[in-house]
Amino acid sequence: MKRLLVTGGGLIGARHVQAVQAHPGATLVGLVDPSPDIATPPGVPRFADMADVTAPVDGVIIATPNPLHGPHGLYAARRGWHMLIEKPVTDTLAEADALAKAIAQAGVRSLVGHHRRYHDSVEQLQRMLTGGAIGTPITATLIWAMRKPDDYFKGNWRAAHGSPVLINLIHDIDLLRALFGEVTATVALPGRRLRDAARIESGAVALSFDTGLTATISFADTAPSPWGFEAATGENPHIGHTGQDMLFVTGTKGAVSFPSLTLWGQAADWSEAAQIVQPPQSHATPDPLARQLSHFLEVIDGAPPRIPVASARASLAVALEIERHLAKEPANV
Repeated sequence: MKRLLVTGGGLIGARHVQAVQAHPGATLVGLVDPSPDIATPPGVPRFADMADVTAPVDGVIIATPNPLHGPHGLYAARRGWHMLIEKPVTDTLAEADALAKAIAQAGVRSLVGHHRRYHDSVEQLQRMLTGGAIGTPITATLIWAMRKPDDYFKGNWRAAHGSPVLINLIHDIDLLRALFGEVTATVALPGRRLRDAARIESGAVALSFDTGLTATISFADTAPSPWGFEAATGENPHIGHTGQDMLFVTGTKGAVSFPSLTLWGQAADWSEAAQIVQPPQSHATPDPLARQLSHFLEVIDGAPPRIPVASARASLAVALEIERHLAKEPANV
């Protein structure tokens, strides 16, 4: 049994608490969160600060606000705690480098929480692409759009750090990197800002990869839609499940849409419509956070992490470059 501590009791932290409580290989040492507004499950020890924890800890899950990931990761390394860090790994590249150094010096192990890689449908898509199901991948088109409630931004850290790029799109960036390689160039255009003129809310992104593929991302947190990873897969209990595809990949021999994994093939004559080669697939994916937690326990025991700090840093670098482009004043506000 691994003794795990969760720090941060917000939306994702609460889900981590539930995952630890339900896992047969872990026991919950407690929840760290200074806010009196955060409820503690019955029987779970509560701490205002990680420094207050005196019980033995094998690993900590860091699910605090983004700007605290770096400082809390450094503290965990000093305590000798292995760590699962929610994305983004840190707020800046310098912090990511400092954290990687501290982890190496302390001899602890780490994993970054890009949990989408633990979806069965994602793993199936990877196998299809590497197996040549659509030939050589050429383009990818991804949509993420929802209207977040106004209360999501009120009276909390998201009022100043609530860009969907580092909260949401960084997951999509990591997914695209896992599927298509490393990003070599980034271009982004800001969209109109409706809720807060100072915060990024929507935009369009173009990426090129070292494999030669190009990808586009259209995103907004002010526009309700059925398209987005959470809505498509039903992974998040706070977001309604639509089951609609939101990623479309073309290749030299066909195309595939995700998460249904509908596979299309080109007809012999281009005047004929493309044909469905493989109809939509059904997926009974276990909770990806539970699968990620099982992997974290393996990492604590010495297994290599699926998403090390260095890989998460690469996704952070792309996200920060996108934000740099999007910081420009949008047209037609």
